[in-house]
Amino acid sequence: MAVHITGHITGRIAGPVIELRGLARTYPGPPPVSALRPADLVIEAGDYVAVTGPSGSGKSTLLHLLGLLDAPTEGSYLLDGLDTSALRDRDRSALRGRRIGFVFQAFHLLPYRTALENVMLAGLYNQTSRGDRVRAAAAALDAVGLGHRLDALPTTLSGGECQRVAIARALVNRPSLLLCDEPTGNLDSRNAAALMGLLDQLNATGFTIVVITHDARVAAHARRAVDISDGVLSERPGTSHA
Repeated sequence: MAVHITGHITGRIAGPVIELRGLARTYPGPPPVSALRPADLVIEAGDYVAVTGPSGSGKSTLLHLLGLLDAPTEGSYLLDGLDTSALRDRDRSALRGRRIGFVFQAFHLLPYRTALENVMLAGLYNQTSRGDRVRAAAAALDAVGLGHRLDALPTTLSGGECQRVAIARALVNRPSLLLCDEPTGNLDSRNAAALMGLLDQLNATGFTIVVITHDARVAAHARRAVDISDGVLSERPGTSHA
């Protein structure tokens, strides 16, 4: 299966896609909880990074910060060279919609909308015409091997096909970053392997991918591995491209 959509983003600033400088998140108590301790990390365009760690290690906190779903309490997070740390909620949401594509364990598809309509939803706030959104959604579905299922409802699709629709929705706006949270968690081994093969192909076309996972088989597909334990982030030796 060929992937035709590339991860080269028009107008992105040269330099790393992600740069964390002492980024931290503490939740108020009592007692306060340091969910992510001050972390430094650089992820270049075209990187493929796995973030691993046990339950309660801080993976979800890091995901929420990278995905601009939460704000840090310390340090800074640069996305495409833009310092997101002090953005207002409205601006953070707008940047998230333009620059980040999410793939979750749960597919989050609307059951009574077709595959094409589910993917089109990602372009609602991009000020593009309906015709352009239809063409972009169809191209994204074709790129993930579902060009023949445009009119299918999620209730008629397999789990693997639903996850492919979710990936098409994530990449339709050609984001700077594909952020995947346990993407194989609801899939059997065959569909999980096919999905990871698709992510490999997307990375080969230029997409920058960060996968949050506890599964060593999923992490093995990445070119870099970052561990998190008790809120402390560390790159696994021998995996950095720096």
